[in-house]
This record gives sequence, structure tokens and C-alpha cells, in this order.
Amino acid sequence: MNDPASNPSDGRSDGILAKAPYRVASVNLVANDLAEVARFYQDVIGLAPISQESGTVRLGVGETILLSLRADPDARPWSPREAGLFHTAFLLPTRADLGGWLRHADAAGIGLTGAADHLVSEAVYLTDPEGNGIEIYVDRPGPEWQWTEDGSVVMRNERLDRAGIVGAANQPWAGMPAESCVGHVHLQVGDLDATERFYAGLLGFDVMCRYPGALFLGSGGYHHQLAGNIWNSRGAPVRTDGTTGLAEVALFSDGETLERVRRRFRDAGLPLVEDGGTLVLRDPWGAGLRLVPNP
Repeated sequence: MNDPASNPSDGRSDGILAKAPYRVASVNLVANDLAEVARFYQDVIGLAPISQESGTVRLGVGETILLSLRADPDARPWSPREAGLFHTAFLLPTRADLGGWLRHADAAGIGLTGAADHLVSEAVYLTDPEGNGIEIYVDRPGPEWQWTEDGSVVMRNERLDRAGIVGAANQPWAGMPAESCVGHVHLQVGDLDATERFYAGLLGFDVMCRYPGALFLGSGGYHHQLAGNIWNSRGAPVRTDGTTGLAEVALFSDGETLERVRRRFRDAGLPLVEDGGTLVLRDPWGAGLRLVPNP
């Protein structure tokens, strides 16, 4: 658990995230209908096409890939009761940007599945055409986050000030801003203890918040770059190949963190593939993880 005295006490949350030992680089999804899903992430979410080859589309902001989509028309549709992706969370730079996106969503008749003020952030939720969860959010400044005596960050589900967010918009939505990123990835898992042993014990994430049925895992004082919940997937077995949805999460990591992971996996006798300086592994439910040296 984090020592609250070591948590950043000034600066924007994006500064906290940029300096963290881990941050999400990109998410890789498998889609039955690649064209439809790619169009959704462009037209609705605001990602731009970056590259395309046979069966794969890569989307992002500027030249930065945030989402890779791979076609597999024969893949079995993923079930919400299985382990896999709960949501990919796109972090926008400002509250005005989130307001601009909400105006865009209203004008386009885009339905949301939820919205919440989490105290550390303000967020809205929706799903893509194949049922993959999406969060679009903006962080509150780091100094406004609340911490408990044991070093946990305080996160709750409170009513979102949607009117205030929409009122903050100062220009029409023109796609996801260049400073946007995947702030975190939230997974569906089968067991929280095994999640903690893997992500905290082996990868070295801090347990930032324990919530009923969920575990929020952060690095460098950020509220969470990863999370796992059992709300729909308690007891889920290892994912089988050949399904739609989450294939892999790529995480940027610093050299010291990568070396510690190598050592822990070696000492535990666990499988780990090295691809140059990149580490390729799977979590206890078969989700692919690619730990990439910081660019």
C-alpha cells in the first residue's frame, strides 16, 4: 500500500501519470466486423487512423497508437460473464474536452451506459458495437485527491455534474485531442486475490483502492493504470483463444521495473517471453500483457 506522504501533492494528474513506472501504451482488440468497430472508434470516440494492413487497423492521436483492432470474422463473441475487458478508459486533457465530447455524443444520439463522479475523476461510459466497454474521463488535479491513513486513494461513485461539464466546453468536438491517452484499463477477472498476487506481487503495482468486488492498481501515485473486478466474472476460468474482445494490453515501463519483473518471474519459474527489451506474458486469466521500455 502506498505511503500517503509519498504521493504527489502538486501538479496536474497527467504529470503524475507521465512519471509513473507504468503507464498504458495501447490496447489490442479482436473484432468480428473490423470495419464497423473501426468506424465507431473514429466517428464516436474520436480516434484517428494511423496505419492499416491486411486485417489490422491502428487508431490513436497524432502519430501515437492507442488502439489496435484485429479482424477475426470467425472468433466466438466474448461473453460478459467471462474474464476479459471491462473497459478501455480514454483520458482527455481537460474538463472542457469532456464537455465537448458530451455535446458531440448528444448531437449524434450516442447512448451512454453510465456516468459517475469518482472524486479523482469524472467519467462517462458506453460500449462499442461488439460489447467492449469504454470509459471517457478527465482527472481532477492531483492535489484534490483524498487519501486514507493507510495510503489508499478515496474513490466513490457519485452523481456526475453533467451540466457543469457540458457548460465547460469551449469549442466544438474535433476528435480526441493530441494529449489524450489510455489512462487505464479495467479488466474482468475471476478472483481478486490472484489478481493482487499477479499485478502487485509480480508486476509491482501498488494497491491503490479496495472496493467491493474490485481492486484498483496504480503506479507512481496515480489512482490506477489497471483494475480488476469480479462483478460479472467471479470464478471465471482462463480465457480461450479465438474469442472477440481483449487480446493484449501494452504497458510502457522503465528499465528498473522491467528488470524486477524479469527477476520475479524467473524466481517463480513462470513463463516469460523476451522480445528484444520487451517482456510478453499473460495474466492468470489469459489476458496478454506486453511490457515495453519507455520510448
